Amino acid sequence: MESSRDVAGATVFKPRTSVWFTGIAVIVALAGLVSILATEGPAGLLAGWPLASIGYVGWWLFWYPAVVLSDDAVTLRNPLATIRVPWAALIDVDTRYALKLVTPTGSFTAWAAPAPGVWGTHAGKPEHVTNLPSTSYGPGGSIRPGDLKNTDSGLAAYLVRSRWQELVESGAIDVDSPDRARRAWNWPHIAVAVLLASAAAASLTLGS
Repeated sequence: MESSRDVAGATVFKPRTSVWFTGIAVIVALAGLVSILATEGPAGLLAGWPLASIGYVGWWLFWYPAVVLSDDAVTLRNPLATIRVPWAALIDVDTRYALKLVTPTGSFTAWAAPAPGVWGTHAGKPEHVTNLPSTSYGPGGSIRPGDLKNTDSGLAAYLVRSRWQELVESGAIDVDSPDRARRAWNWPHIAVAVLLASAAAASLTLGS
């Protein structure tokens, strides 16, 4: 599965494993609910809140997170908060532990683009370290394991740095007038998670 796709003029990056983890959570939830329905009938679904919570949490943690590149900003869609980083606010891109966007007012990490483990690092090939944006390279042309294009953090960083470099070189960004990043808490998603967790806890208590 491709990790990025163009949607309505924006590039949306998601980790390669997001569909699998989400699918597993949803399948487990649906299978459990079908089993309850088959054995206990519709009334038994009242005890299915823990399963509904599993499905929702799978979607929230694995499918919802993304890195969205548009003409005017990079948006980090994390489970708890969405951070909008205008291109004029970006001063560095780091991949030590995950994709991290550095701005004058703080650094923001992307849930959707973690750095690789040992396997991801060893799976790197020469083509994964060549022809990267110039800001990817450190002293002596070195790069972090998280910059490898075969990794989630590396591919996301490649997309961000490439777009950023194009904008800087074309003069579309005024580097002397940096903008500010903005964070918005995802209260609707948080509220649904709290409600489902409360309902699940209540159903387990009543069923014990």
